[in-house]
Amino acid sequence: MHINITTSETGNNKGSSSQLVAYLERENRIAEAQDKQYKLEYWFNHERNNSQPYEVRSGIDNNIAKLSKDDAKFFLVNISPSEKELLYLKEKFGKEGAKDYLKAYANEVMDAYAKNFKRDRVEGNQDLVYYAKLENKRYYTYKDLEVRKGMASRGDVKPGEQMHVQVIVSRKDASNTIKLSPLNNSKGTNAEHSKIVGQFDRVAFKQSAEQIFDRMFNYEREIKESFGYANAMKNGSYEQKVEFREKQRVQESGNLFQQSHSKGILEVLLDGAAKNYGPPTVDDGKRRKKKKRPGQDYDRGQQLSR
Repeated sequence: MHINITTSETGNNKGSSSQLVAYLERENRIAEAQDKQYKLEYWFNHERNNSQPYEVRSGIDNNIAKLSKDDAKFFLVNISPSEKELLYLKEKFGKEGAKDYLKAYANEVMDAYAKNFKRDRVEGNQDLVYYAKLENKRYYTYKDLEVRKGMASRGDVKPGEQMHVQVIVSRKDASNTIKLSPLNNSKGTNAEHSKIVGQFDRVAFKQSAEQIFDRMFNYEREIKESFGYANAMKNGSYEQKVEFREKQRVQESGNLFQQSHSKGILEVLLDGAAKNYGPPTVDDGKRRKKKKRPGQDYDRGQQLSR
């Protein structure tokens, strides 16, 4: 699960959200132009599943009390399941069902987003102003290596499972009185001070989002695909890396044990032997081939009587 928080896909979050809203409507525009029967993807949140673009712009742009022209007015939360996670949802719920459950998951992620601020009067997604948009595809940009190498063109659809959710969330809470910035990682001088100035633990938020997915969908996550593993390998100490590698080893050993009971221990051992040693090479076969002695029938393994 990849969770990312940025200022905006369009690079500006200090003014109106209209440019970002229009950008996130592009999939609807492209698909509708190609297929008149296309089912539009509407904006949604914890209250509604059919918000229109003008409602999104109005909801975000009018929730900016006491913000200066240089203050951020909104943020973009990108919720991108891995291809493995998306295939799991589609197998479990079907293509359309996977969309509905991914939307429900996005609302739960925004609930965790609100709680992560640890602010009085901000207790869940009902205390936020946000609008989410499910997108079925991703498109190549000039930043992609494939475009720079000439293997793809800017605007081409990327292959594979690409379904994800983009969320525009207001800088101010639903009461339009409390500033909430997910880019503020300061803990303050003490717990009481943090409640006043605000804080946001992005590591804790990403871990929470991952745990919500696993709990909601009974997803058995491998250690090596967890955020904790990736974060430790990238930013962790030597001890943390060793700890996660040991967890991975233990998990893989447990998987082998379960596999042995489902397939049969002998079959698993034979599989392992095949992987470790493989079939004999041609040269090996030649070295092991015995020269026939006159009168010996190797098909029967017996000496022919004269």
